[in-house]
Amino acid sequence: MEIEIIEEKENKIFNRKEIKFYINYEGEPTPKIIDVKNRLVAQLDSQKDLVVVDTIDPYYGEPRALGYAKVYATKEDVDYIETESVLLKNTEPAEEPEEEEEE
Repeated sequence: MEIEIIEEKENKIFNRKEIKFYINYEGEPTPKIIDVKNRLVAQLDSQKDLVVVDTIDPYYGEPRALGYAKVYATKEDVDYIETESVLLKNTEPAEEPEEEEEE
C-alpha cells in the first residue's frame, strides 16, 4: 500500500491540517482505516491520537482510493470537534484474551 498526498491545507479555525491523498493497493484488498492511519502517522511524523482518517473512497474497478484525513494540533481539539462515530472508526479494536479450553 502506497500513500500519495495530493493536497495539504491549513485550517486555522479548527486548529488542524486537512489532507487529501491517494492510496494505491495493487493486489491487496481495500485497506482498513486503521492501516491507513498508521501509515499516515509514520509518513507525516505525527502522533497517533492526533490523526483522524475521515473517509476512504475506493475507485470502482481500480486498486486505488481517495482518502481524507485531519491532523489536529492537540488531543483536546480532537475530542471537542470530532464525532464519536468517526473516533470509533479510528481506534484500534481491543484484543480479547483467548479463552483456554479445559479438558
